[in-house]
Amino acid sequence: MAFEPGDVVMLKSGGHSMTVVSVGDEDVDCLWVSDDGELFRQSIPTVALTAVEIFGGEETEHAEEQADEVEGDEEDEDENEKEEEDDEDEEPARRGAKRR
Repeated sequence: MAFEPGDVVMLKSGGHSMTVVSVGDEDVDCLWVSDDGELFRQSIPTVALTAVEIFGGEETEHAEEQADEVEGDEEDEDENEKEEEDDEDEEPARRGAKRR
């Protein structure tokens, strides 16, 4: 596969997503940021790289599923908070009823 500057790639064996900076006959210069925030630039043999699809495909679908899960979690938290508030409102009334 022919890579072009700006393409997003990764090692076929896995790892960080990298951005293609320049392309040679057999090597591709790539940039990536480590988990620690350090910027790296390395020349990597073309045969060791595969293109990463950023917009569309399974990664986008997976991202949408994660977003749906987060929204569901937020709704659950809102419901729990409302139930706790209702319980707090009822509790003084229960205590007051016992005092009478």
